[in-house]
Amino acid sequence: MGEYFFDIVIYFALYSFIGWMLETIYASISKKKFINRGFLHGPFCPIYGFGAILIIQLLIFLNNSLSIVSESTTVKILLAMLLTTILEYITGYILEKIFNCKWWDYSNNFLNLHGRVCIKYSIFWGILSYILITFIHPITVKYVAFLNISTKFIMTAIIIIYFIFDTIKSVTEIIDLKQVVLMYYQYPSGNFHE
Repeated sequence: MGEYFFDIVIYFALYSFIGWMLETIYASISKKKFINRGFLHGPFCPIYGFGAILIIQLLIFLNNSLSIVSESTTVKILLAMLLTTILEYITGYILEKIFNCKWWDYSNNFLNLHGRVCIKYSIFWGILSYILITFIHPITVKYVAFLNISTKFIMTAIIIIYFIFDTIKSVTEIIDLKQVVLMYYQYPSGNFHE
């Protein structure tokens, strides 16, 4: 594992945390109470981490291949919209298939596709992605570059171990809760031995 891999893992954790903050603040203000919007127990929304890494890596590749990407704000926003919309759709589909429930539903929004994505949020993700690649990521790169490789290695190990355990714990609890709810609906009197 090289230093570049360590950087990617650190970026992933940071952007997952920033995504969790955005989601939680938005949901908490909307509901007027604290709402933890993360799939995991900890303060992370991995879809934001994956989305950020996907956009950053693709734009690095395209900037090296096509100069129009680095010169055009419109192209950057449109590419970011496309990538994040595809990621959100696939993630929503996978979560629905695994857990048999919707984690978000845009069915009431204009120009939605199966309630998993819609034009309003695609535009929002495109603008956020532009802010990420133009302002946030360049600063992040400078700070991560200050870390020595030993520190990056330790941080990467801790992040990976944390995400493995939190994911296992979260998925196990969701599956257990789902079984309890199904049993309740199957035996509404509470007598599971009927």
